[in-house]
Amino acid sequence: MKIAFFGTPDLAVTALLEMADFGFVPTLLVTTPDALVGRKQILTPPPTKVWATERGIPVFQPASLKKREDLTPLTDTEWDVFVVFAYGKIMPEWLLSLPKYGTINAHPSLLPKLRGASPIRSTLLHDLSAAGVTIIQMDAEMDHGPILYQQPLTLTEPISGPELDRTLSHICGDLLTHVLQELPKGSLTPLEQKHNEATFCTKITKEMAELQLDPHTLPTGPEAQSAYRKICAFAGWPETFFIHDGKRFKIKSAHLNQADTLVIDRIVPEGKNEMDFSQYFTI
Repeated sequence: MKIAFFGTPDLAVTALLEMADFGFVPTLLVTTPDALVGRKQILTPPPTKVWATERGIPVFQPASLKKREDLTPLTDTEWDVFVVFAYGKIMPEWLLSLPKYGTINAHPSLLPKLRGASPIRSTLLHDLSAAGVTIIQMDAEMDHGPILYQQPLTLTEPISGPELDRTLSHICGDLLTHVLQELPKGSLTPLEQKHNEATFCTKITKEMAELQLDPHTLPTGPEAQSAYRKICAFAGWPETFFIHDGKRFKIKSAHLNQADTLVIDRIVPEGKNEMDFSQYFTI
C-alpha cells in the first residue's frame, strides 16, 4: 500500500515501529518543521523525521496545509491511505479525501470521550474509563469521524503519564495495522459516534501543573486523590510543582498510602538536585 504517515513525537514513532513489524512502512513521512528546543534553542528535527531518515524514507515538513499548490509531494501521488497519529496540524477536508481509502486517525481515548489535544493526560486527570484507542475515518470536524475499530484499556488506578503514553501508542500501532489489513477487503463497517456523549480536552500547559499544598500538612481523602492524579498525569512533562516560601519544588514521584494520604517521595527543590522529600521537609 502507498501510505503517507502524518505524525510528530515519540508516540508516533512507537506506532510506526509496530506498523513496520507487519510490513506497513510508509512511502512518505509528513511531520512538522524542525523546531528550536531547550535553553540553548538548538534546531531539532521531530522524532518521526529522525526515524524516517534513518530508514531512507522521504520526509515532507510543510509549515501549513492550507494551500494545495504547496503540497505537491501529497497531490502528485496516487495514495492508498493517509494515516494520522499525533501530527499536530489541522488537515483540510479536500486533503483527507485525497487517498483511495481516505484518511484514518488513531486517537488514544474511547471516542467520543476526550476529543481534543490531550486525551492521554486528560484520561488520568478526569476519566479513567476513557482509556483506550479508537481508529476513525477522519472527517472535517475534530475527532468526529466514524469509528472503524476501538479497544478499551482497563485502568483501576492512575499510572504515570509516560507509562500510559507508551502503552497506548503500542495499541495505536497494533490497531492501525489491523485496520490497514482490513481496509482493502472492505470488511470494516464505519460506526457513527454518539456525538451527544462527546467530552473534550484542551492542550496541556505548564501552568496547569501547579499544586496548591502545604508540604508540612499533605492532603488526605478526595483532595489527595485529585493531587495524585495530577502528579501522575503530568509526570515527564510539564511535571507537577508547588511553591513554598517563594521557592519552586518539582514533584518527581509520589503515592497514596493506606490512609488515603498523599505521600511525596522525591522532589527537585529550586536550584538543587533531586532528593527525597523527607530530606527537605519534616512532616
